[in-house]
Amino acid sequence: MSLVGRMKAIVCQSAGGPEVIELVERSLPEAGPGEVLIRVAAAGVNRPDIIQREGHYAPPPGASDILGLEIAGEVVEIGEGVDPTLSGMPVCSLIAGGGYAEYALAPAGLCMPVPASLTMIEAAALPETLFTVWTNVFERAYAADGDTLLVHGGTSGIGTMAIKLGALFGLKVIVTCGSDEKCQAALALGAGHAINYNSDDFVPAVQAITGGKGVDIVLDMVGGDYVARNLSCLAEDGRHVSIAVQRGAKAEIPIWQVMTRRLTLTGSTLRPRSVAFKTLVAQEIERNVWPFVCAGQLKPAIHRVFPLAEAADAHRLMEAGGHVGKIVLAVGQAVPQ
Repeated sequence: MSLVGRMKAIVCQSAGGPEVIELVERSLPEAGPGEVLIRVAAAGVNRPDIIQREGHYAPPPGASDILGLEIAGEVVEIGEGVDPTLSGMPVCSLIAGGGYAEYALAPAGLCMPVPASLTMIEAAALPETLFTVWTNVFERAYAADGDTLLVHGGTSGIGTMAIKLGALFGLKVIVTCGSDEKCQAALALGAGHAINYNSDDFVPAVQAITGGKGVDIVLDMVGGDYVARNLSCLAEDGRHVSIAVQRGAKAEIPIWQVMTRRLTLTGSTLRPRSVAFKTLVAQEIERNVWPFVCAGQLKPAIHRVFPLAEAADAHRLMEAGGHVGKIVLAVGQAVPQ
């Protein structure tokens, strides 16, 4: 039986700054075939939420206009064809939209059980960065034990997850950050080296750290003029993975370097991918990463928690760029920590 009622949710009635964010009432969504309805306890805040609010990242066809790409909570309704044992289960999930709300729909195949080792706040901060790092570093760049990984934005949600996941799988992680304080925070989280890009050129710094060999993988969220510089950091047979273009969507590529050093340039976006693809990723993560989560060996770095009604302030904090790790919205029974 479908639940009937109203819920609070965060939407943007127009494109713009954080001031366009509004707390509204909506009808509860209904779980369709292959879906579950989750009573949301917490929702992660991510950079794509900012870009969507600004009007530059429309939701995929059929996705909710409510912001939010990752949630944690309790399954309160299951759709046709869903395993009935999911009913009542605490789960976290990647979703294509709808997370900033008291209730949200999720594909059943993307729901991962929340173990006792995690709070709901922590669980809500995992899916987006974990899926992103796993698919790009370990699948597209086929990272292996002993590889060296360079990550820009080392104290972002993606950066902190790359540091933590890299440590679990034997990667040597080098990060760039915008201040000495952030470099220290990245080192405290487990990075092997941290470079302040405002005081040091990261290209010669990486060469010095690696003894001139270069890194095996670059995970790049910057784009633009960083791409050619990143290629100069790569070792022979190195892999460059693009996941965002904060400094521009176009770059000049030194093709001769690509040829002579057998470099690989790849990249991906996650949100538009099919549920079937993301379900396969969820299964891989449950097999390979979830045992570390259950053992308490992998937790997200949480910077700050805001109530749902203060989503605009959460966006302001993310845009200011001073955070280390994840920003989370507390909904339901999640208590800010």
